[in-house]
Order: sequence, then structure tokens, then C-alpha cells
Amino acid sequence: MDIRNDSTIVEIFGQTYNVRGEGDPDYLAELARFVDGRMREVAGQVATVDPVKIAILAALNIADEFSRYRRERESASDAWIEKTEEITNRLSKVVSS
Repeated sequence: MDIRNDSTIVEIFGQTYNVRGEGDPDYLAELARFVDGRMREVAGQVATVDPVKIAILAALNIADEFSRYRRERESASDAWIEKTEEITNRLSKVVSS
């Protein structure tokens, strides 16, 4: 992956932004499309046309999705740890016999 410290022009919800920082410009554009899509989804579901309120609601939706994903991932990790310990214990018993 090519890491750059250039600016990338993206459009989110009808506004153009010049994003500066390290990262692949294509990845930044993908993130911008994701945020734009989420804002458009929210705009279609609420009565307000205030872009700041729409952005905040979209950010809350994205944060909720991320939080749920993180909890699911932690839960899956815990399950793998338990299963690994169980298999380790079984193997120890077999080897000790």
C-alpha cells in the first residue's frame, strides 16, 4: 500500500472537502463514499434538512455499528480462547495418560 501525506479531494453530502494526511487516496475516497451514503440514508429517514444534524445522526449510526461489531468480535475472541483452553486440557489429559 502506498502511503502518502498529500491531500485528497472528496465529496460528502454535496460538500467538497480537501482531506490531508497519511493514507491511500483511494481508501480516503472509499471512506468518504461510505459517510456520504450513510448521511443520505439518514436524510431520507428524518424530517430535518440541516446537514449538521444529519451528520451527527449518521455519526451516531456509524458509532453504533462499530460498537456492535467490536462487541461481537470480542465475544468471538472469548469463545475461541475458551475452546482453545478446552482442547489444551483434553490434550494434556491424553498426553499424561
